[in-house]
Amino acid sequence: MKLTKIAAIALAAALSTTAFTTSAQVMVGGAPMVATKDIIDNAVNSKDHTTLVAAVKAAGLVETLKGPGPFTVFAPTNAAFAALPAGTVDSLLKPENKPALTKVLTYHVVSGTMDAAALTKAIMAGGGKATLKTVSGGTLTAMVSGGAVMVTDESGGTAKVTIADVMQSNGVIHVVDKVLLPK
Repeated sequence: MKLTKIAAIALAAALSTTAFTTSAQVMVGGAPMVATKDIIDNAVNSKDHTTLVAAVKAAGLVETLKGPGPFTVFAPTNAAFAALPAGTVDSLLKPENKPALTKVLTYHVVSGTMDAAALTKAIMAGGGKATLKTVSGGTLTAMVSGGAVMVTDESGGTAKVTIADVMQSNGVIHVVDKVLLPK
């Protein structure tokens, strides 16, 4: 199904308002995100991403996400991790569950820099939906609903992009309000 001209204009308007903000410096978790720093060096400063940072460290992904990339990261907040069933995060952080933790974390990463403009183009080209291949080998589906960009995982869960286009030296972060789960 192709988007009509009116639908395309509505999509562009939705992506350019609250869901996607583009500026030289974005605040995330009370900290300025500096575009010349890498994903890890910025994430460690966000008080809203301490669980994500702890998980990345436990999975041994720090050096990868400090690497040249580029990466697009859909970064769940602490509240997103807290919304998982009780004990899930503690279980995933155990050394014996490192493979499962790595799979969940890399499911939030897409190779390349998919900023708001690129995501908009992909959604429009897909007739209202964009299928994104994750580093873990899974897929995410991006679309606009209710004026916000939503990302749906393979398990049927949907996360809302709450802060987009947090530019990094090695990619871009889009903050999301849910943890995305592979099959």
